[in-house]
Parts: sequence; C-alpha cells; structure tokens
Amino acid sequence: MPSKVPEGESRGWIVPIGGAENKENDRRILSRFLEVSGGRDADVVVIPTASRLHETGSRYERLFQELGAARVTVMDFDTRRDCHEVGRLERLGQASGIFFTGGNQLRLTTLLGGTPVAKVIRTRNAHGVTVGGTSAGASILSEHMIAYGDDGSSAVSGSVRLAPGLGLTNRFVIDQHFRQRDRLGRLLTALAYNPFAVGIGLDEDTAAFIGPDNSLEVEGSGAVTVVDAAEVAFTSMDIVDEGQPICMLGLKMHLLVAGATFNLHTRIASADNLRVHKE
Repeated sequence: MPSKVPEGESRGWIVPIGGAENKENDRRILSRFLEVSGGRDADVVVIPTASRLHETGSRYERLFQELGAARVTVMDFDTRRDCHEVGRLERLGQASGIFFTGGNQLRLTTLLGGTPVAKVIRTRNAHGVTVGGTSAGASILSEHMIAYGDDGSSAVSGSVRLAPGLGLTNRFVIDQHFRQRDRLGRLLTALAYNPFAVGIGLDEDTAAFIGPDNSLEVEGSGAVTVVDAAEVAFTSMDIVDEGQPICMLGLKMHLLVAGATFNLHTRIASADNLRVHKE
C-alpha cells in the first residue's frame, strides 16, 4: 500500500515512461524528470536492476550528469540481501529523485519486493521525492503491476498476469511500449479483473508526469491512452472461459498528447494546455 503522506507535506512526483525515451536529440522527458527532482540541485539514484546489460546504469548516469544533475549514483541489486545494506538505504534517503531503468519488471519485484529498499522508496515518495522509471521501471511503480501478457487489441480472459508492484499508488495500472506493441487488449483485461484502477498505456518516448495533486500531464512525442473503468456497468470476466473474449460495458477512453492532462481524482481530462508540434 502507498505510504501515508505526513501532515503538511506533499507526495513526490511519480513519472512512468513508456520506454525508448529520446536520449540523444530531444531529452525533454529526462530533463523534466530532473526538473521535478530538484533541477540543478537534483540528487539522483539510478536503479538498473531490471536490466541484465552492464552498461545500462552507467548510460543513465552519464545522461543525467550531462543534463546538469548535481549528483548521480548507480545502485544495482543482485540479491535480496543487498536490499538490507544500511549504506544503500542511507543513500536512497539522501536522493531527491529515484529512477528505475527498463528490463524485466519481474526481476525488480522478485529482488526488491517486501524489502527495506522498497519501503524506503515508498516512504521517500510520500515525503516529496520524485520516483520514476522507464519501460519495466514504469510498470513496477503502481500497486497492481502487469507482469506479462499477450499482445493484441482484444480483451481476452487469461491473457494477462498481474503481480504486486512497488506500491507508490493504487490509483492506476501501467502498460508501456503501448501502441508500438499493440497492448490495448492486455490493459483492458487487467481492468476487467477490478475496474477500480485507471489504465495508463504509455507509448514509447512518452511519459506521464503525475503530480502531488494527482493530476497527470503528458510529456514526449507519443500519446498516453487513459482507460477509465469507473463507470463500467458490466464485465463478463467471471463467467467466460480462459482464452475467450471479455465483454465490458461502459468504458471511457482518452488519448492524451503533450500538455494534455487527466485528473486521477476527479477523472476529468483536459486539452487546455495542449502543445502541438508543427514541422
């Protein structure tokens, strides 16, 4: 469950990124991550545990340094024992921004889930620290995480498996590489299990910046697909056999691009600050 925000304080930003964010020409997503993490005073911890590529952590370390972060530390975890080390916990306690790289989200949950590291990250976010991640690092941020599933546009019983995530919030379920890998069906299936959450499908090079006021703003070159299941009148999830399509009535969907917003509390979308890029 999300950590309680102390009286008089505000929760930190939550920043899921759909993967493949621009790292060369237009680094607007990573630049804004630094901005909401303290700007020139940003103290960032990069956690590359989801990836098995040794260069992943050092690449993001270089990127954040080039963008002007005051301090960047790469902190990898190879065993659950690592998650109990006092020095690591203290370093996380100093950070103003914590960033998870892409890879395999189940590697993150199996190594970090239920450990002091996971608790510290939830607590720090409740005290105002920004926590974000890309691809698998985006999926892990919420309480309900898509562990894996089938691609395709139709909701099909048994086509997705959920697992507990990091638990910064229980308001949404995230999927990434959304349009590029045709993942609408598995996001809809995840919502069919329990329509409480809002579904957030993130295209590549696209991020949702979710502020302390629970307002989501889109940044990047793609779109965020928001599926609001709050008014679902019927779902057949409980009566269909595995592998069969699911009937869902009353879904609401929004397609948001840079500058568009969605309030996770009121469930109202807005295009008042839409930014249209022309050639």
